[in-house]
Amino acid sequence: MSAPQQLATAAGTFRIQLQGPEGAPVLVFSNSLGTTLEMWEAQAQAFSRDFRVLRYDTRGHGASVCSPGPYSFDQLGGDVLAILDALHIDKAHFCGISMGGLTGLWLGVNAAARMLSITVANSAAKIGAEGPWLERAASVRAQGAAGMQALADSSPSRWFTEGFAKAQPGVVQTAQAWIAGIAPEGYAGCCEALAKEDLRAAITSIATPTLLVAGAHDPVTTVADAQAMQAAIAGSALATVPASHLSNLEAPEAFNEALKGFLK
Repeated sequence: MSAPQQLATAAGTFRIQLQGPEGAPVLVFSNSLGTTLEMWEAQAQAFSRDFRVLRYDTRGHGASVCSPGPYSFDQLGGDVLAILDALHIDKAHFCGISMGGLTGLWLGVNAAARMLSITVANSAAKIGAEGPWLERAASVRAQGAAGMQALADSSPSRWFTEGFAKAQPGVVQTAQAWIAGIAPEGYAGCCEALAKEDLRAAITSIATPTLLVAGAHDPVTTVADAQAMQAAIAGSALATVPASHLSNLEAPEAFNEALKGFLK
């Protein structure tokens, strides 16, 4: 298993990790706001036998480039294409969760020729309202590391069901450490991208094979959000898993089964 590495691209330097046989179809995993590529460990293990698994820290997260915000999804989606270009990958499957799922929708709209399929987990074509995202960005910039720690302290109720949080405190603490360690400017820049992006009209053009994964107990991006995307994207499939917002962490077996079935 290869270790994470720094990859220089036309868009900046990104921390990536590649696993699986060279020459196999490439499967890209894109993290949620406030996490790192480590969130996909269970998926990397499950899929690296049949796929060349590529994980990366989104701009502003982990050890990837942290340019001054605000960011945009033209930038975040363009980063994926820059990573693929730097690795000489023509086409790939893509799986993103939450913010990463919205990146997947952007790729489906704007870079269909590069996508073999897209999986959009715990996401929506418009996530939340502009005002609260901009307020969060401003707060994090003002408070710095203390603001990130406050977000880490409050994140379990948004990310996991109460039962899972009680049963798996180690997973919760690991996730809290990810968000506490994110650079405030990078986090704020991504909040500003989320504030502005609205693909509700554009996704009707997506023709790439698409899987939508919803968490049955997700209060952030709901099953109804996934159903709305399914109605807009012709031929798309919808799977619901017993989890809250970070469904790949809370219900990895169900998540992996849904993704495996789709990719077959």
